[in-house]
Amino acid sequence: MTALKKYARLEATGLWRPLPDAQLREVAVAFGEATLVLSSLSDQGALSHWSLAAVQRRNPGQNPAVFAPGDDAGAETLELDDPAMIEAIETVRAAMARRRPKRGRLRLAVVAATGAALLALGVFWLPGALVDHAARVVPFVKRQDIGRDLLAAMERYTGAPCTAPDGAAVLNRLAQRLFEGDGTRIVVLRDGLRPGAAVQVPGRTILVDRRVVENHEGPEVLAGLLIAERMRADLNDPLQAVLRDAGTRATFGLLATGTLPADALAPQAQARLRGAAPGTLDAERLLERMAVAGVPSTPYALAQDPTGRETLALVEGDPLPPGKASSLMPDADWLALQAICSR
Repeated sequence: MTALKKYARLEATGLWRPLPDAQLREVAVAFGEATLVLSSLSDQGALSHWSLAAVQRRNPGQNPAVFAPGDDAGAETLELDDPAMIEAIETVRAAMARRRPKRGRLRLAVVAATGAALLALGVFWLPGALVDHAARVVPFVKRQDIGRDLLAAMERYTGAPCTAPDGAAVLNRLAQRLFEGDGTRIVVLRDGLRPGAAVQVPGRTILVDRRVVENHEGPEVLAGLLIAERMRADLNDPLQAVLRDAGTRATFGLLATGTLPADALAPQAQARLRGAAPGTLDAERLLERMAVAGVPSTPYALAQDPTGRETLALVEGDPLPPGKASSLMPDADWLALQAICSR
């Protein structure tokens, strides 16, 4: 340390009291390696070594100056009246104090860092983790309830769903045919969706634009659209999207009470209907699903892109040979389905 080197050869005499009730004794005082050395005047033998970092002044501003090797009131003391030595001790003590870690500052830094970490967790990690947890533990029946509530909120923009009895019965049979009775519900909407689009809401409820059933000659486009939408929902859970938009408070409420507040669904109803255009699915995996369901891929592919350029893989990989009729439903059922919005 620069200050210690400056006073390395400084010496003075002082009065040393080894114990509170002992006689004062004149000693030589000198700087050592980070210590204050008290030595006998007669044989120069060292009597005591004080750590400079621990030296305390008992009477600031008074003369002679009284120093002690620490905070202990019962420890030895040293009286000095040499101005140069007093200044040297005070200077070195001050320099060491500045280098010593400040407990208050350290505590404040730790608290601040901890607070910042907790804030970051709360802002960036907690909402996503909470949504993921809720999506894992919410039962299917509750998902269906949320899907029905969201559909009810959507009716402001879509009108009532199409429910002609014969057509609704055909939709139920088609859902059984494509999804093997897993509880999937298909709902045809009069308005609100993009032309020819489908959207899935929580509870395996797929919403379909009426033009998908009214503007095509057969059910193949509808079937392909339903399979593609189910694949998207398997990749991106619709409940997670709903909870992210509902917010952390609403998600806590769902976990605590089993219900989402109505005001958490209403603001996102239109956004769910008019969301961004769906992303491209992996053609090979989509073809596998269509093959299992016995659905030709070409009608769906051309409905998405009439030129076939963007969906060429679906056209070339069609699991049903050209000209082979699919067995999705009888013609009478298709006609009944096309009239589902007639009442």
